[in-house]
This record gives sequence, C-alpha cells and structure tokens, in this order.
Amino acid sequence: MRAALDQARRALDAGEVPVGAVVVLDDAIVGRGFNRPISAVDPTAHAEVAALRDAAAAIGNYRLVGSALYVTIEPCLMCVGAMVHARVGTLVFGAPEPKAGAVVSACRAHELPFLNHRIEVVPGVLEDDCRAIIQEFFQVKRGKV
Repeated sequence: MRAALDQARRALDAGEVPVGAVVVLDDAIVGRGFNRPISAVDPTAHAEVAALRDAAAAIGNYRLVGSALYVTIEPCLMCVGAMVHARVGTLVFGAPEPKAGAVVSACRAHELPFLNHRIEVVPGVLEDDCRAIIQEFFQVKRGKV
C-alpha cells in the first residue's frame, strides 16, 4: 500500500485527485498508476485502470489471474468492472469512498450474481494515511488550509 501511496503523491503533484494504485503478481509490483483524468483528458484515466494497463503490458496478457490490486481509495463502478475483466484475484484498498465507492460503500458491484469472476476484498489497509492525503487535497482545493 505504501507504493500505492507513492503513486497518489504523484497524482497530487500533478494537480489530480490523489489516488494511487499498484498491481502485485508473484510478490512483485508489475503495474503502477495514478489518477490522471484531467491531464489525460480521459474519464477512464483512474489510478486503477492505469495500473491494470501497465501490468497487462508488463506481463503481455490482459488477464491478471492471481494478482492483487492495491489502491488508496475504494474503487468506483468502472474500476470494479475493469478488475473483473482483468481477473484480479484480490483488491486491497485503504479508505472507503462513501459517495462513489462500488465495493463496500455505495454498492457491492463485485458481488453481482451474474459476474463470471469473484474478487477477494481487503479494506482498510493504511486507511488513515490514505484518507489523509485525499482530505488534504480537498481542504486545499476548497481554501480551508
């Protein structure tokens, strides 16, 4: 999760919402990503999607069977869909996202009965650190710091 937090700091430095993600396979980081929808002019440029794309390119296969995706904030519906298609084995996330989180907060998209893949979920890893970076970003953005 610390590597995902490093990616979130890269997003922060780029003026993006600070979310970071890494994909781990066989105890090695094979993909990294951070939020870039503003700078990439791409609504799909979420940290999770960037990390999945990077991992798929690194291993030469879009199926990331047996991988773990570490992300600082609970993923949205789009990112959960991408994880299902990539066959991610485990999702580890830091802080919940009460408005758009599609794993434990707003809905449990990964548990839809018609999906052909299941993802193990481990919430709350380094939750305080993950929450702090995003809260600081929005406090500064709203002029409260």
